Amino acid sequence: MTDYKIALVGFGGVNRGLAQLIAERNAQWRATLGFGLTIVGVTDLFLGSVLNRAGLDAAELVALPAEKGALARIAGGTAEAFNETVIKQSGADIIAEATFTNPVDGEPAATFCRWALESGIHVVTSNKGPIALHGAELKALARQRGVAFEYEGAVMSGTPVIRVARQALAGSGLQGFEGILNGTSNYVLTRMKEGLSFAEAVAEAQQLGYAEADPSADVEGYDVRLKVVILANELLDARLKVSDVTCSGISAISAADIAKAEATGQCWKLIGAARKTSDGSVEASVEARLLPRTHPLAGIGGAINAVSFNTELLGAVTVSGPGAGRVETAFALLSDIIALHNAGKR
Repeated sequence: MTDYKIALVGFGGVNRGLAQLIAERNAQWRATLGFGLTIVGVTDLFLGSVLNRAGLDAAELVALPAEKGALARIAGGTAEAFNETVIKQSGADIIAEATFTNPVDGEPAATFCRWALESGIHVVTSNKGPIALHGAELKALARQRGVAFEYEGAVMSGTPVIRVARQALAGSGLQGFEGILNGTSNYVLTRMKEGLSFAEAVAEAQQLGYAEADPSADVEGYDVRLKVVILANELLDARLKVSDVTCSGISAISAADIAKAEATGQCWKLIGAARKTSDGSVEASVEARLLPRTHPLAGIGGAINAVSFNTELLGAVTVSGPGAGRVETAFALLSDIIALHNAGKR
């Protein structure tokens, strides 16, 4: 039986969700998965930090209010966020990194991952920025230090997509993919199909917590572009930069466009795609596309995400599921820990 010491970097929805799962399911994991998790440190730019090598009470952490400096309420905690100290000196075997994603430079998340890997600590993350912008460097560093660097949740939250393609579709002749990789934009298009205007649909998505106050990352395709880079580089052996992916969103689609598509048996979807070309290069794009109703992505509605893989041996293979959510993304971190445990990395 293995017990992993884990430090949580960022304590918003995702890592709070992981702490909740630890509080509720650790005994079950020990029996069914062969390992348990002990939280030895938490750090968050807003909440502060706490470190205890003997282990922190996961339920107590989950119960903390989302108030500035709240981690100071726990014995040994402080209102200051000592990120480097918690990462390097907590005695953690694993760092669960779930902080804010800066789509321009991937910071500070990339630095947090780098600190851990340089210290010989496994990293699991749900963060798009470090993978899309610094993936090659961080993976090389992990190999050099002999530790795991896992990031299944960076594309479709808890819905497995990277491992499905790598493992279940190995040998199938993967040629490319098309995906609905942003639940917010898909929700907006679904509600427009049901009669709302673009502005009304965005406002509703904001009220439901799907969209931020500034929804441009979702509706203009910037979030999807990062995910396309990750999938293309991981699965098609591309070496794409974010700037290599052409990008446009859905804000120009009108109610009239939606109605015209309906009348012709089609629907609008924001599609992130990449494909291998005849010369071996990879082309990638993010754009609103008209899909026939027979397309495997045409029936994906609401805030659901999906990817359709184009393979030589099987044709189109489609995976769909939730692309966001606290517990869903926390599960992705758990799946990463399961992967490193099954790989025999200690």
